Amino acid sequence: MIVLDYEGIRQKAQGYEAAMTKFLRDLVAIPGESCGEKKVIERIAQEMRSVGFDKVDIDPMGNVLGWMGSGKKLIAFDAHIDTVGIGEKSNWTFDPYEGYETETEIGGRGTSDQLGGIVSATYGAKIMKDMGLLSDKYTVLVTGTVQEEDCDGLCWQYIHNEDKIIPEFVVITEPTDGNIYRGQRGRMEIRVEVKGVSCHGSAPERGDNAIYKMADILQEVRELNNNLHVDPFLGKGTVTVSEIFFNSPSRCAVADMCAVSLDRRLTDGETYQMALEEVRNLPFCKKYNAQVTMYTYERPSYTGLTYPTDCYFPTWVIPEDAPATKAMVEAYKGMYGEPKVDKWTFSTNGVSIMGRFGIPCIGFGPGKEAQAHAPNERTWKEDLVRCAAVYAAVPSEYCK
Repeated sequence: MIVLDYEGIRQKAQGYEAAMTKFLRDLVAIPGESCGEKKVIERIAQEMRSVGFDKVDIDPMGNVLGWMGSGKKLIAFDAHIDTVGIGEKSNWTFDPYEGYETETEIGGRGTSDQLGGIVSATYGAKIMKDMGLLSDKYTVLVTGTVQEEDCDGLCWQYIHNEDKIIPEFVVITEPTDGNIYRGQRGRMEIRVEVKGVSCHGSAPERGDNAIYKMADILQEVRELNNNLHVDPFLGKGTVTVSEIFFNSPSRCAVADMCAVSLDRRLTDGETYQMALEEVRNLPFCKKYNAQVTMYTYERPSYTGLTYPTDCYFPTWVIPEDAPATKAMVEAYKGMYGEPKVDKWTFSTNGVSIMGRFGIPCIGFGPGKEAQAHAPNERTWKEDLVRCAAVYAAVPSEYCK
């Protein structure tokens, strides 16, 4: 049986704190929103090569794939490396791309969501190599994936279907508040559209106002949210309005079209077909002949590749006694004590990896969920160190 030198792994990770901090600050300084990640990917590939990855590729979609070892079992660590924009800049107390550094923190857009994940995964693999943990039992793949903020899981649809890469399991390195996460609600993006008839605004009774129709529907959507399925582990499904659109000949006319986007979170036991029918069956949707459809995503990646998909992102849960869960828990316990095992509030690339393809996922990543998409985003150096150490031990624990 493999006996891991947990104290040695922990100390090795601590010794890389400065290198990980520099790497993360370099990444933060490169704006890399979805479909504009090229320079971020190139910087990650440079770091992977410099720390000794055996092979580094960038696939046609633009994902960076770093390989370490040559064993039979493929164990992957995934980090999406695109970020959201900065939003209202006046809400930031520092430059989101210059960032900041203190003795304990690193600030900047993407530090928690989720550039810290690729940093810890890259150095976790380096520690495996440094300490001779790589064996003929496993190969490690670290993926820096694109377009997740636009369309979570699309990158892994490409990696699975086109790159033909199928790991035994995948560690999702999204922020977990220091916990281990074994599932998440899914989600989908729904469009509801109603038509009306325009007329001059001075005589609205001559027309048929589409905005008024939508107002009736929105009250039903609000009530629908209160009555959705509740799962004991993942919690309740939700639905909320996220966008509204209209057509009108002018500001002096009755609107002849109104549409909304709905953000629908799917808990365990709910399907996209069920969610669409729930909205279609709302009394005012029926009365006004509303069109209820699922959005599709077909925006080109930074390489110019378009890989269309429905905007449906399946729910997934891995059992507490699954081998990947137990390996992560044991690796954490070996260095940091008993972990809390929980679930994400938001969505991750696991929607494709496990939700679509059934490849087990387990989550553990630096940073905090509440920092995601927020102004003044930051992460913690101790998180980078802890995650790198645990990542270095997970494959060996899994292969015991």
